[in-house]
Amino acid sequence: MSRIPHDHGVATLGEFTFECGRSIPELRIAYETYGEFTGDNAVLACHALTGSQNVARTPEEAGSDATGDDADANGADDVDETGDTGDAGDAPDTPAQAGQARAWWDDVVGPGKAIDTTEYYVVCANVPGSCYGSSGPASPRPDGVEPDHEVDHDRWALEFPPVQVGDWTRAQRRLLDHLGVGRLHAVVGGSVGGMNVLDWGKRYPDDADQLIAIATAARLDPQCLALEAIARRAIRSDPNWNGGDYYGDRPKPETGLGIARQIGHIMYLSKSSMDRKFGRRSAGRDSLTRGEGLDVAENPAATFFPYREVESYLDYNAASFADRFDANSYLYLTRAMDEYDLAAGYATDADALAAFTGEALVMSFSEDWHFTVDQAADLSDAFREAEVPVAHHVVDSDHGHDAFLVEPESVGPPVHDFLEAGLDGKSVVDVAEADDPVADGSGRTHAPVHSSLFSG
Repeated sequence: MSRIPHDHGVATLGEFTFECGRSIPELRIAYETYGEFTGDNAVLACHALTGSQNVARTPEEAGSDATGDDADANGADDVDETGDTGDAGDAPDTPAQAGQARAWWDDVVGPGKAIDTTEYYVVCANVPGSCYGSSGPASPRPDGVEPDHEVDHDRWALEFPPVQVGDWTRAQRRLLDHLGVGRLHAVVGGSVGGMNVLDWGKRYPDDADQLIAIATAARLDPQCLALEAIARRAIRSDPNWNGGDYYGDRPKPETGLGIARQIGHIMYLSKSSMDRKFGRRSAGRDSLTRGEGLDVAENPAATFFPYREVESYLDYNAASFADRFDANSYLYLTRAMDEYDLAAGYATDADALAAFTGEALVMSFSEDWHFTVDQAADLSDAFREAEVPVAHHVVDSDHGHDAFLVEPESVGPPVHDFLEAGLDGKSVVDVAEADDPVADGSGRTHAPVHSSLFSG
């Protein structure tokens, strides 16, 4: 197979006014593209909360491990919703630097895969507010922009404007214009990336033929809002956070960020997957002798109790994440997810989607409690009420929210077939029309599962 064209860079896109009304003089968006643009084959991939523009393995990574070499010992499927298993640096300014969440959907995007880069021109952009090359709180503050208080660093920090999902969509639209891409064949994404997809249907209803919203919802529920609030408080309670001014030579709020991420990891797993991975097993040492994790003081009485495998998993991944991500960016991005409401500015979700002129695929996973099957069903009902052709495809999975990243054999076939044939795709099954629905024990029934391995 011939080498697939690949491009990456940081586009400078001029002054940008955020939804909050504040502006920055120069918006920078880090991006990667895969494949060759033919005029009607562009697919925009929207990353999840702390993912990057590096959605797939690139030619320059051929022969190397695109996901790094420090995967957790608990198994190859131990990735978080960023798709990250790699090591990291400190808020890199360009996408080529180490430390990004690498190849986060490599099992789905690439030559011969579900989103086939021999057929489609795939674009992925790091969203504003993140820290992998796009403008955000960790970015250098432009000359002439003075903070409202004295600081000893040159970063935006909390002077950066608050971001919303709508800002991501508008920035992506500007990037696509910069790249010469008009109408999209499809917009696809999972988790908050799925919210980004929905915003495309609402904000630019004539700009895409297809929407593929995976493991997402029209808005977060109160339980997830509460957990996100605790996560942000963990960061802000870390003395090293210093009101957001921890750049330069100052120590970073790694403990607070690590605890915040531990809360996130629990949200992304299901009870079944946690029981399968860890059970109640001890990690083989007591709580005072652990050799990895966060700088958290222990109670001497803990010597009586085991340090469990689930704790080891959380500590390891927290430390790894704190090495590669920016704490202020985490505050900004979780706020953007929390505040997203598809119906904002409209009477209902259906009204918000009514102008969309294409087809939609909504995918959900039976044991995902972060974005539930019920929420996906409500979203699908909104599409139907808006008279948008839609299928709600439910996968029976015990992986929880992470299923959209770690089960390419379940995600790949319906995504591939929907891209090729829309709702007529052979692997696309709508729960509303399923002949033999699958029960998951919740009292609801879901579409039958197509779980055969996808072969391009």
